[in-house]
Amino acid sequence: MRIALLHYSAPPVVGGVESVIAHQARCIAAIGHDVRIIAARGEQTDPEVRFVRIPLADSRDERVLHVKGQLDRGVVTEAFQSLRDDLRSVLEQALADVDVLIAHNVCSLNKNLALTAALHDLFNSTPNARRTKLILWHHDLAWTTPRYLPELHNGYPWDLLRSAWPGVTQVVVSALRRDELSDLMGISPDAISVVPNGLDVERFYKLEAQTRALARPMRLTQADLILLLPVRVTPRKNIELALHTLAELRRAFRRPVLIVTGPLGPHNVKNVDYFETLKAIRADLKLEDAAYFLAELTDRFLPDEVIADFYRLADALFFPSREEGFGLPMLEAAMSHIPIFCSDIAPLRALGEDNACFFSPDEDPRCLAEMVAERLLSDATFRNAVRVRNHYSWEQVCTRYISPLLERVAHVR
Repeated sequence: MRIALLHYSAPPVVGGVESVIAHQARCIAAIGHDVRIIAARGEQTDPEVRFVRIPLADSRDERVLHVKGQLDRGVVTEAFQSLRDDLRSVLEQALADVDVLIAHNVCSLNKNLALTAALHDLFNSTPNARRTKLILWHHDLAWTTPRYLPELHNGYPWDLLRSAWPGVTQVVVSALRRDELSDLMGISPDAISVVPNGLDVERFYKLEAQTRALARPMRLTQADLILLLPVRVTPRKNIELALHTLAELRRAFRRPVLIVTGPLGPHNVKNVDYFETLKAIRADLKLEDAAYFLAELTDRFLPDEVIADFYRLADALFFPSREEGFGLPMLEAAMSHIPIFCSDIAPLRALGEDNACFFSPDEDPRCLAEMVAERLLSDATFRNAVRVRNHYSWEQVCTRYISPLLERVAHVR
């Protein structure tokens, strides 16, 4: 579909709604739609998302501010009508080939009521209204916000901000806004879709490009447990125990994931045979979509910055070595603020003291999985992080909410 997102301004202009629009546009483009952003201020910041400039859509344009000053006093003048008609004309041209228009806050706030009125006219009195579907996306509501009330008056055009426009889809960002909009417009809460804002995990963690390329195929935003094993592939690291424990963790977690970051140990040709044994165990346990060896994904050197990224992505360190001279991952995990599950061997005991969960390198995998699950599921910080990752990453917001919404809107007659 051809989808447009409309607001007064867009990135690189800084603002909460502007940021949301950029993320939504990127996500919608990523699932295959032709996306454009329409605004007065901003520029193209994503190669997959076009930018269309309509200067009169601004909330700070001199002509718009002049009209707003009149409207704030409760006066509807010919200047308002002229501005509305001019905006309707340029909007009609900009939306000529658009299947779905998502208007962000334009029909919620009185920042540019001529734009609101132009949009209302366009979608209620022209052939364009019968083809392009309109989604009104409300972040804020002027009529329920005390600081805006002195600027609002009964009648047209202010009532456009509290009227249920026919044939449009209403979307809000929270249950609170849904209830406010329902009361304001006298419509059922069931007629209003709630689509939360999201978090860009990759940008929030400032992940390296190499990390992003490695992590994306793992679909980590769908994982409800991510265990990190930052070791080389060599028998003394006891990786087979990690695989068997991962399989048992499926009793407590929907999609647990294990990431082994290191390459094969370089000094023993038997490590190749060991790696084949590990892959056979993975296949037997049906862990192909859960246990990832970065050695299979790249033969490039992984710098410290990439390893640090995986610590940020992980929920816990799982370190089942039979032998260690020191145990650097213990320090890295501590500085990454993640729980540590490790073998009860002297070097790791010395580093972890009373601050790690220790187990025998020969521990029964089911018992070990139960220990891991009990420790993590009792931790509110872990539970909250998983909840956000699974429900509020932009990837998941798009998959769970935005994509189905667009499909529903497209098929409404």
